[in-house]
Parts: sequence; structure tokens; C-alpha cells
Amino acid sequence: MREVVWIDGARTPFQRVATGFADETAYRLGAATLRGLLTRLELSGDAVDRLVVGHTVSNPRATTVAREIGFEAGLPATVPAVTVTAAGASATEAIARAVDWIATGQADVVVAGGADVISDPPIRFRRAMRHKLLRARRLRGSLDALRFAASLRPWDFLPDVPEVAERTTGQSMGAWTEALARRLEIGRAEQDAFAARSHRRAHTAREQLARAIVPVRAADGTILRDDNGVRPDSSLETLGRLRPAFARGGTLTPGNSSFLTDGAALGMLAAAEVVESLGLAPRAVVRGHVLTAHDPHDELLLGPVFAIARLLDQAGLDFDTIDVFELHEAFAAQVLAVRRLLADSSFALEHLGRLHAVGSLPEDRLNAWGGSLALGNPFAPNGARLVTTAVDRLHAEGGRLAVVATCAGGALGQAMLLERL
Repeated sequence: MREVVWIDGARTPFQRVATGFADETAYRLGAATLRGLLTRLELSGDAVDRLVVGHTVSNPRATTVAREIGFEAGLPATVPAVTVTAAGASATEAIARAVDWIATGQADVVVAGGADVISDPPIRFRRAMRHKLLRARRLRGSLDALRFAASLRPWDFLPDVPEVAERTTGQSMGAWTEALARRLEIGRAEQDAFAARSHRRAHTAREQLARAIVPVRAADGTILRDDNGVRPDSSLETLGRLRPAFARGGTLTPGNSSFLTDGAALGMLAAAEVVESLGLAPRAVVRGHVLTAHDPHDELLLGPVFAIARLLDQAGLDFDTIDVFELHEAFAAQVLAVRRLLADSSFALEHLGRLHAVGSLPEDRLNAWGGSLALGNPFAPNGARLVTTAVDRLHAEGGRLAVVATCAGGALGQAMLLERL
């Protein structure tokens, strides 16, 4: 198995839905990010062997998003491009796939990450109308057209709007997390404090975060350079005025829940043995990755607990040896629950098969540059943003090892171990 290195990562600014990228497409954002990454590394598209992109909000006119990104960015048509989907873990799963391809010799250089434009969801007609429209393709003459028109009913034109809910349970992530917070007694004040901390840290680290951002010319001609969700004035007082979002009398609000976002994030990985010939300076080695799955009724967003435990066990490490932690902040309550359960010996015994707790996740090493609560939640690109930030933090802070972890819909968990070079 060959050693796999992380060369560098890049991303678009993250924009709240229906704002800067409302008229964009995922493949255009992905292509802009890929061009920016190649320009930064002074490489042409010929250096890329494969492209793998995570994607969740599908455009019916561009379902093979990775391939469209390759075409739009000017990669040679002979570069295979694969689209993967694993909800919020889509980019980390894409990166993991790139690692495996390189480690087993199937490719030398792979670009991996994610792209989503949640502002443009695939809203359809309902099934009965879709069937009528398919039959309408066989119409011949004006008489058939009149009969088709007569068959239409007002309710046929009602939209079939996608729901942000688990098909298996019928429950939204917010409603599930609300129940989790109640079960673990994670209060509103604790959640709001964590959210305010995320915004404050992201604002303080805006120059460090900007290193990864590729300016993008939006559809209206505006050049966007900055994330537009960070609110440096967030405080317990301002967040405390927000109403519950998922349950009457609940503790989850728009302020302590991540907001939907449009964007793209990609990274380049390569075999350590080829980087010198390409003139590249790798920034980290990928030391391991794990993907886990759980019961969506009980453990929907607890994947990082299981994934981090398994990753550290495989590497023979503990929390004391990890310098940087980057976790996806779907909800403040979710991250607080992950921290609490990692330190819970009863949970470890019952759910992880361990005699002792995984460990106490140090607050000062967790998401030191802010997280999704401040930067936004664009679904598929999350993992690539997390890995890029983790590696940049290792270099800025002089650390050696980093753990990246994310939860995902369907009760998936993903974790990755990186070592600074």
C-alpha cells in the first residue's frame, strides 16, 4: 500500500441559500474551485488522473456532477470522474475513495471533494402529473392534445417539494437533535454559548480561512470572496432572543443550528512517490479513515462518536496525541452530545464495546477556527472544508496529528487521521 499525501485544498466562499450563489450550479462552483486549485499549484489538468466529487442536491440536467465539473474546468476528456453521495459525509467519502485508489496504485493524483447548490432543489410535479406528462409525449394531433388538457386537474400542478427528513424515520435532523438534547439534558444556554463561540472563532480566523478560498464570479457578475454567514456580534444575548425552530418550547434555534449554504470544496491527493516529479510540496499524510453506520432512530447524528473511537483504536492513539480536531457542527447540541458521549464510560461499554470511555475531547483543540455553525452547511462539501482547515491548522499551530469527523444523514459517521508534513 502506497503512502498517500494531501497536497492542498481550496473552496469557494460559502454563501447562505438564496444569496450569492442562488443562480449558480454545483458544476460551475466545482469547476471554479478546481481551476483555482490547479492555478495555485501551478499544474495543468493533465496532471490529474481521476476526479471524485460528493454531491447531494441533484440537478436533473447534470446528474453526473463530477464529470460536468471536469468538462467545465477543462480537464482532459480522458480523466475519469465519479460522483458519490453520502449526505453530509459525501466529500470525506470522496476523499477516502481517492486515498484507496492511490494507495492501491489505481491512480497517482486525484482531486476529491464536494459541491452543492441547495438554493436550486429539484422540485417536481407529483407522481400522477409526472405520469400524465410522460404519456403526453405520445400525443398525436389536436384531438389528443384536447383530451390531455381535459384530463388535467388543479391539484396536478401542486409541487412535490423535497423534505429535509429521513425517509426511514420520517423525522428531520433538527427534530431528532431536539430529542437528543432533551435526553442528555443539553440546555439552551450551553448550545447558544457554543454557537457564539463558533462565530467568534471564525471571525477571528477569517484571514487564515481566506487562504483556502477561491474568488468566484457569480452569475450576476459579482466577484465573491468571503463567507457571508459569519456573525461576529453573536452572543448569548442576541442568540437568546431567537425562537425555537423545531419544537414548541424547544432549545434548538436558527442561531444554534447550522444554516443551509451553497458552495464547493476540493482537495488534491497524490502518491508520496510521485510528488517530487510533479514539483509539489505535500502538506500532510493521510494515516487512516473509517466509515461507520448506525441506527437512525437512536444514533442519527452520533456517527463521529463511533468513527473517532474506531479510528483511534486502529491507529493505537488516544486524545492526548491529537493536536487538532475538526468536527462538522450540524447543531450545537449535536457536537456537545458527541463530546459528552466520547467521555461517557457507560456509553462506551454499551455501544462501543469498550471498558473505558474514548476520552475527553479538549475544547481548545476543537474547531479553533470556527465551524459549520458560523461558516454554513453546504452538505456535500463539508468534509473537504474540514480536511483543508485541519491541515492548515496543523501548520499554523505546529501540531502533528489531526482528526476530522463528520455526521451524516442516514446515521453515517466518517473520520480521518492526518499527519502534518
